[in-house]
Amino acid sequence: MKRMLITGGAGFIGSHLVRLFVNKYPDYHIYNLDKLTYAGNLLNLKDIEEKPNYSFIKGDIVDGVFIIKLFEDYKFDAVIHLAAESHVDRSISNPLEFVMTNVVGTVNLLNAAKHIWKNNFDGKRFYHVSTDEVYGSLGEDGMFTEQTAYDPHSPYSASKASSDHFVRAYHDTYELPVVISNCSNNYGSFQFPEKLIPLFINNIRHNKPLPVYGKGENIRDWLWVEDHARAIDVIFHQSANGKTYNIGGHNEWKNIDLIKVMCRIMDRKLGRAEGTSQNLITYVKDRAGHDLRYAIDSTLLQKDLNWTPSLQFEEGIEKTIDWYLANQIWLDDVTSGDYLKYYEKQYVSR
Repeated sequence: MKRMLITGGAGFIGSHLVRLFVNKYPDYHIYNLDKLTYAGNLLNLKDIEEKPNYSFIKGDIVDGVFIIKLFEDYKFDAVIHLAAESHVDRSISNPLEFVMTNVVGTVNLLNAAKHIWKNNFDGKRFYHVSTDEVYGSLGEDGMFTEQTAYDPHSPYSASKASSDHFVRAYHDTYELPVVISNCSNNYGSFQFPEKLIPLFINNIRHNKPLPVYGKGENIRDWLWVEDHARAIDVIFHQSANGKTYNIGGHNEWKNIDLIKVMCRIMDRKLGRAEGTSQNLITYVKDRAGHDLRYAIDSTLLQKDLNWTPSLQFEEGIEKTIDWYLANQIWLDDVTSGDYLKYYEKQYVSR
């Protein structure tokens, strides 16, 4: 049985990936390593927690001694590394935390893989999951490709760029069998409500203000999270070592346009008069170093590995809103007092 370590598997994207692999590959034993910070929640995996090919391990990738011991004890054949601090606003408040988790934590995992595999890399793979934010900001035209130069603008994106470079360096220096993917913004079920879509669904439900940075002109490319998990599956099993693939949905939306679509859908689903939720929009001070536009060109992934997104945004956002409205207990459980204090501090009105 192949022993696979998935880091950050109790988080948003990680929980979808763990579920996919546990259900699809009964001959793999999936070990889910998560620190269970505010954004990690084992309720995300309630439906698979009793599966015989699934185990949860609580631990911190920043602890290098613990990570080496973990690899020695379990002798993993493969790693899919998603564990990361990922919220730009939090990185501005506390950059060092992002350096420790995203950079030091990644290097600890690379060292452990190199140590336990001992240059016998047959059948081994280290997959590093990254972000399109490492590329910086686009103007009105163009898209990020795998050849786009790195130009990170926030402590978060700088930490992810650094971790990407370390992964490539371990491939080039030690011939470690690695692959990397850089993905656009994800949306879907089980996303912690500091992110735009679940945050606004929750606020609309409670008739709370919808804090929009600046004028809401920033543009993002949106991908349904289950399509991202499918892409990781394909890249993990079919990609050549040393490759990088961009994963995107070809769904660009201005933040303000996306928010207005959500307001209309929520009004309909909650039985409110059209325009009710849009009146909750409140413009707040723009975020420092706020990138204007991200757009991913995933042509290489489609051409090499025949992956395409299964959902367009209009269908995906309906499914996502339906899930959050049907899982209000989950939302209420994760919006703790500590989160509410952070929220009030972060979104200061003009």
